[in-house]
Amino acid sequence: MQFMLLFSRQGKLRLQKWYVPLSDKEKKKITRELVQTVLARKPKMCSFLEWRDLKIVYKRYASLYFCCAIEDQDNELITLEIIHRYVELLDKYFGSVCELDIIFNFEKAYFILDEFLLGGEVQETSKKNVLKAIEQADLLQERATLEQLPLKSASSGGSGNPT
Repeated sequence: MQFMLLFSRQGKLRLQKWYVPLSDKEKKKITRELVQTVLARKPKMCSFLEWRDLKIVYKRYASLYFCCAIEDQDNELITLEIIHRYVELLDKYFGSVCELDIIFNFEKAYFILDEFLLGGEVQETSKKNVLKAIEQADLLQERATLEQLPLKSASSGGSGNPT
């Protein structure tokens, strides 16, 4: 996989993950072109299209489009399954994911994607294992946050000088 884009029906980019090195200018151009192309397609049209020297695989879930670019020889149906698996992971984590979950918790959406895909390839096929890794990371982050909280002094009435 070359990249994955998540965008709204209004064309607002919500998440982007690039697995090939491109300049920011080129990424913006690709994003703009693809968003326009996908949004212009009718709902009953095929979810696969040839674009430049790549194949584009996309799927709409509620108000979000999940769009992936793959090599010409890659399997479109597997890519559709990867998109679906990512949506299932997001659903499990957020409890019926919606666009606002992605907007306000984008770092979690990226983290889930990174646990699932590595370098554009599926890293872990088990939803249970991915969710367990995310749960462990959440616990670790929670512990680190608690350790950073200032501790209240047990003797708050004294001068602070030991006697």
